[in-house]
Amino acid sequence: MQTKLTLRLEDALIQQAKTYAKQHDKSLSQVVSDYFKILTQKGKKSETPPITRSLIGVLESSQIEEDDYKRHLEEKYL
Repeated sequence: MQTKLTLRLEDALIQQAKTYAKQHDKSLSQVVSDYFKILTQKGKKSETPPITRSLIGVLESSQIEEDDYKRHLEEKYL
């Protein structure tokens, strides 16, 4: 059974979502449904979302120094 859902979102976000749906040959309802399915899969091994896959390998490991990160956290929280 399908039920209608009303969402209130910023106009710009709605336009971006519509563009994304069109580029992927999906309806906006299907995009939202797919996203909700991903969110509610507890304990199930799911496929990495496309946005996450697109970011893999963007930074080289040498760009992030562990000591710098630890120092940042200490300064922020201590």
